[in-house]
Amino acid sequence: MSDVFDLTCALIARPSVTPDDAGCQQLIGGRLAAAGFHCEHLRLGEVDNLWATHGSGAPVLVLLGHTDVVPSGPAEQWASEPFTPVVREGVLYGRGAADMKGSVAAFVVAAEQFVAAHPQHPGTLAVLLTSDEEGDAIDGVRHVARLFRERGQGIDWCITGEPSSTARLGDLLRVGRRGSLSAKLRVKGVQGHVAYPDKARNPIHLAASALAELTARHWDDGYESFPPTSLQVSNINAGTGANNVIPGELQVMFNLRYNPHWNADQLEAEITALLDRHHLDYELNWHRSGEPFYTPEGRLRSVAREVLAGFAGTPPEESTGGGTSDARFIAPLGAQCIEVGPVNASIHQVDENVRVADLEALPALYQRLIERLLA
Repeated sequence: MSDVFDLTCALIARPSVTPDDAGCQQLIGGRLAAAGFHCEHLRLGEVDNLWATHGSGAPVLVLLGHTDVVPSGPAEQWASEPFTPVVREGVLYGRGAADMKGSVAAFVVAAEQFVAAHPQHPGTLAVLLTSDEEGDAIDGVRHVARLFRERGQGIDWCITGEPSSTARLGDLLRVGRRGSLSAKLRVKGVQGHVAYPDKARNPIHLAASALAELTARHWDDGYESFPPTSLQVSNINAGTGANNVIPGELQVMFNLRYNPHWNADQLEAEITALLDRHHLDYELNWHRSGEPFYTPEGRLRSVAREVLAGFAGTPPEESTGGGTSDARFIAPLGAQCIEVGPVNASIHQVDENVRVADLEALPALYQRLIERLLA
């Protein structure tokens, strides 16, 4: 097999369930240091982060990835052990094969090959890895980005290795992501007997009209290639389990996936005003996962389009769909950000996998992108 295959297998064999890096970054840092990169290991809280750079000055191109994975789930449901890489019929199986140890391994191999071929390249090639992408993402790239602001570290271009392809390698280019804002709403009432509603205040009844207005609201019509903003209620809970008791409180969880028409401050203000209009006694706690980002037409996007077309045979779809990625923390630094990686079909699933042929093609794809931007 190939160098990228061997490195991917070595990473899969380390059970780096977030936020545990399980030694992945030490392995990668050792290789990059041997290739001439300056490596800085940033241990922030319980999270490992690696910042490796080669060259100096602008432009700065960052290869962004994560070494942590989601839990495997019941191991007995896997056809083979989740942290034992196995190849069956040209497909590599193991937790993290697609999301995203394969891409991380390809980054390393591409970076090694690029600096060997272009030791005096202009600008800076950097690799940024974290072990806190699949978790709360507090002390990972979010925290590192704050350090970069304090240091004045600029970033021009960022390529994230998230699994972006749909059917074949290179058929989709991610050029942005929606923002994500979650809320926990607690509506207070007064518990009582259902036969004596005058002695109680039913929070379900009190909140019903507000929730109906909230869920029926049309937020916008979309933004360029972004879909319309969406609010989804994910959980409602109230009551004691008895059918003759009016509950004392109602708890509601909801999430907004929003496009660049909005930011978190605006959405929080809109929703707070709506609840206030309904005169509810409530508490509302927010969690901001990240703001939306979008890379307009420019050098990074045009180069990526041409390179991916060469690998896929046709120009890629250019999309802003999907969930969130750590690029949401890099984009506010002024960087243009794209996501390019293997096929997305099996991530977070039992028997996660990547086609070996795709894995072995990834380093050349990333190296071509690097060469077009820095060589």
